[in-house]
This record gives sequence, C-alpha cells and structure tokens, in this order.
Amino acid sequence: MAGVAMRGCARSTDTELTQTQEHFENEKKILNGKINYQKNGYQKTANINNETTKMGGNYAGLPPMDWAQYDTFPGSFEKCSLVTAALTHLGLYLLMLLGFVNQLLFRPKVATERNREGYAPLYNPFEQFFSRYVYRRVRHCFNRPICSAPGAELTLKERHTDDYNWSFRFTGKERRCINLGSYNYLGFAEPTGPCADAAAEATRRYGLALASSRAELGSCPLHVELEEATARFLGVEAALVCGMGFATNALGLPGLLGPGALVLSDENNHASLILGLRLSRVTVRVFRHNDLRHLERLAREAIAERRWTKIVIVVEGVYSMEGSIVPLQAVIALKKRLGLQVYLDEAHSVGALGAHARGVTDHCGVLPADVDVLMGTFTKSFGAAGGYIAGSAKLIKWLRTHGHMHAYAHAMSPPVCMQILSAMRALRTPAGLRRVRTLRDNTHYFRERLRALGVVTYGHADSPVVPMLVYTFSKMAAVVERLTARGLATVGVGFPATPLNKARIRFCLSAAHSRDQLERCLVAIEEVVDELGLRYSRLR
Repeated sequence: MAGVAMRGCARSTDTELTQTQEHFENEKKILNGKINYQKNGYQKTANINNETTKMGGNYAGLPPMDWAQYDTFPGSFEKCSLVTAALTHLGLYLLMLLGFVNQLLFRPKVATERNREGYAPLYNPFEQFFSRYVYRRVRHCFNRPICSAPGAELTLKERHTDDYNWSFRFTGKERRCINLGSYNYLGFAEPTGPCADAAAEATRRYGLALASSRAELGSCPLHVELEEATARFLGVEAALVCGMGFATNALGLPGLLGPGALVLSDENNHASLILGLRLSRVTVRVFRHNDLRHLERLAREAIAERRWTKIVIVVEGVYSMEGSIVPLQAVIALKKRLGLQVYLDEAHSVGALGAHARGVTDHCGVLPADVDVLMGTFTKSFGAAGGYIAGSAKLIKWLRTHGHMHAYAHAMSPPVCMQILSAMRALRTPAGLRRVRTLRDNTHYFRERLRALGVVTYGHADSPVVPMLVYTFSKMAAVVERLTARGLATVGVGFPATPLNKARIRFCLSAAHSRDQLERCLVAIEEVVDELGLRYSRLR
C-alpha cells in the first residue's frame, strides 16, 4: 500500500521510503524505493521496485502451511441435488425463452439507442435483455419503499402495477411488518432513545450538513471525537472516517495501492472493493471463497515471480451474500509466514461479532495491529451512515494526504457522527453488551430452527446474515410475496448479486428482535416452505 508496510507501519515520508532490513533464514533483504506524487488521481510508481519490497527469495522456499493448526472452516455451503440443479437451469432457460418471445412480439417501454453507428453500445446486450425480461418480472420484490425507522418492525408502502412491472403506483395503503431485511444488527436504528436524542441535539447545534470536504471547511469537533473513539474502540492508533460506506473502499483504496502491486482478492468480495481496486490500477488475482490453500498457492506463485512491489490480501469479515466469516487467524498466519499484507473489510462484522462487538478480530482472537488496514462501516451495527479506515498513525496520516475521501468527499453529517458516538458509548455499558449477546443468541436460535425445517442455509453459525437458498428467480419472488402477506419484510437476492442459479432469501437478524417475533417469523417461513417445496437440504 503506497507507503504502507507490513504490520500497518508506513515506510515513507511524503517522497521517500525508509530503508529497512529484514532477515528470513539468514538472507538479508533491502526494502527501499521512492514514491512519485499522484497524477490524475492515481498513485504512480517509477518502477516495480518502489514502495515496499520486491517479493521473492526465501519467502517462496518456506515450507507449506500446516492448516490443521488453524480453523479454516469456509462456512456451510451445501450443494443442491442434481435434480434440483437440472430443474433450476430448466426454469431459467424457460424464463429466458419467454423473454425472447416477448422481445420479438412487444415493444419494450424503455428508451432505445439511436444514431449510434460507429459507437460502442451503451448497454451489454445480455444485461439489457436480462433487466427487461427477467428482472422486470420480479421487480416488485425490489426497491420497496418504507415509511418508518428500520427497527425490529417497519412500515411498507404498498404499490401496484398496471403494466407488468414496467411502472408502479402507490395504493395509499401501508403494511406493518417484522423487519428481517435491514442491517440493524444491534438495534440502534431507533426513532427514539438516547442515540436519537443525541443526534437531534447535534442537528440543532451543527446543522444537518457542513457543505464542504474534511480537508477544507468540513471538519467539526464531532469528527475528531469520532475518529479518536473509533481508534480506541478498535484498539488501533488512529482512524479516518468517511460519510459513505461504499466510498470508503472506492476512494480509500486508490490512495493506498498503485500499479506494481498485486492484490489477492476473495471471489465474493463486495462491489465497493472491486471498484476501489479497479481505480487503483493494481493487478488482481482471485482466490476461491475462504479457500486458504488456494490463497497460499497464489501467494507463493506471485512471490516466485519476483516482480511485485507488494502483495496484499483483501478479504471481508462477514460476507453479506453468503453469511460466511473469514478464517482470520489462518489468514494472519499466512501473512506472517510469507510477508504479505492484509486489507480487512469489516462492514458487516464490526459490532455484529465478538464479545465486545469489535468485529472479526475480536471474534477470532486476532490482534488488530496484525491487520495492516482495518476498514468498516457505520451503516449496519451503529444504525448510522459512513465508514472508516483504521490502523497505524502513519497509515492514517498518509491516507489523509493521498486518499480521495478526506480531500474531496463531503464531510460526514454531524447528527450521523453523534449517532455513531452514542452507539459506541452504549457498547461500553452492560446494557450495550447485552445487545451483543442477544444478537448472538437470536442468530443461533434462528439458524438452528431453519436447519430443522430442512432448508439450505449458507454461512457460519455466528453470522447474523442468514441466506436461505431458493435457487430460481420465480421462487424468490414467490417467497417474498408470501412472507410479505404474512407480515414479514425480507429481501430476495438474485443475479447479478449471486450466480444465475443461486437465488436466495437473505434474512438479517437483530438484537431488537424479541423471541416472540422470531417465532412468528419461523411459523410464516415454515408455511411458505411447505407451500413452495423448499426443503432442499439433504443433511436432515
């Protein structure tokens, strides 16, 4: 990471890296180089020997990792039967066939490209077809408007379509539902209470927005306090906050990485990480989801090439579509063995995992200092918005200067800052820690009951994200419709967020859910499972 070295320590001033010596099996390695200033928003390097270390030598000659010493469980990913897979593909092909017939016989109610001879098309033909004739059929299950706070319950505004989901109109009716779709893990997204009161007071004092970036006139005492509180909460030296969670990755990574670096990225990493890596212009190699042996093989092959300035592992704490948890202890062991670096996205894990709600480092017993860059968001467990990057003081100083989010992005709203600060303070109290335990208990109870129903669920037992596989788009839509009719608001997920044949219902648990609410949800889910034939699991 431009100027960021192993264990989160920076090896540079603004222009020159400090020469550092490291010994591996008595071989002396000199780590040095220079950093050119940014040009056109990218971190440029004079040659591939710059920034940190040219990987190679004895790293590749080290004995292979003994993975039996570590918990490398990738998560539960039960495969469907051959009959289920065949019927799923047949249903998709039939749906697409009907879409092609529809495309031939009826004019779509969308804008079309004209007079573009000699220009590349604006839209990929398959994505255009899929959006119009497959996704449109289930469009009523997405982008559903609500008119309440997303607490344990929420209020849905009902819609109706007169033209087969090309457009919608409000009916004027509202439906109160138990909320199993929002990322309100610790229940802080409340319309009343200490956090809401503190946010209202911050609004009266500072206003809703500061109308500037942090580097100009957009900093207020709440930002400084929040960054200091975030660093203390995570157990690191410093932190930098951003007003948007997605932008934290998209704008932060280009300030840390540049050409000449290699990133080993999990195949299920979030779109914000993928965009940030593309903007960084790094080389990316993808390893199979949570497959540490595949990751080790790619890392050793890259080291043997002796041409990368740094090799960085990019992973998430909890994967939001799979409900799986990264085997962080094993990742850190590999990092130390081969001299790699780790960028950890804790968007869904901070607050939701660990005895003290400090995320996957807390959950796995890993020292935060062993992770080079800690990234997370406040949009889930803290009931707010925005994100952070945390680590060593030198890392954050570098990022303020060379990253984009501090210099160009709009400053975080003051009431949002206060919402996060209030939630962090609450997590230091016995009542706050009870929320953490309640979330864990709710997660275990819900997952165990779903498993007893005979449905296929993905992920880890401790993950509050619980995907239930329904495989086809049509069943995904049918489940969402039927659960809504029974007073349960949830989220259906399909292509392109998942593979074409792995549509699912994603349940998100919260500490705000009572056991009675979960029981009502499970009764409704069992009725729908029986009606639609969703008992695909063969592990009963």
